Amino acid sequence: MKHRNLTDEQLVDFLKSGDQSAFEEIYNRYWYKLLGIAYHETGTREEAEELVQDLFERIWHKRQESIIRHLSAYLVVSIKYLATNYVKSQITQRKFQEYLIFNEIRQSYVTDESVQFADLSKAVEEAMKKLPEKSVEIFKMSRFENQSVKAIAQQLNLSEKAVEYHITKSLKVLKEQLKAYYSDN
Repeated sequence: MKHRNLTDEQLVDFLKSGDQSAFEEIYNRYWYKLLGIAYHETGTREEAEELVQDLFERIWHKRQESIIRHLSAYLVVSIKYLATNYVKSQITQRKFQEYLIFNEIRQSYVTDESVQFADLSKAVEEAMKKLPEKSVEIFKMSRFENQSVKAIAQQLNLSEKAVEYHITKSLKVLKEQLKAYYSDN
């Protein structure tokens, strides 16, 4: 009560000497104004209240080393500084969260692709078991080793027509067996 009529400069002097009543008067005089500024900057009352509380804690703990010439301006600049840092930290936090989510999605996609590839490879192996041995050999030479029909025919001592027959037969069986893995779209 006794500090209510004091000027800001007088309150700062008493604050520096550790007068808790002076501190309480500063708090009561400026709390609402600082809350409004912090709320305007952060958009949430809870965060604004926390920032104002942090500011007053800092003022009390650093009361002896702080140089405060114009209390009102000092408080306004301080709360804006705290609010700006808070908003920046939230942006950084949000970007980090977006990165984590994106990374998780990408990892999930890569894992899904790997699983699908493994499933497809297994399905190809199963489908090829339904082919005659010669057809499998020719198909592997053609599709996995990228050999030409002519080269395969020479290597296996077959006609080019016979090689083409085995490749066509293999493709028909594989297409039928692997319908679930491709789309005509």
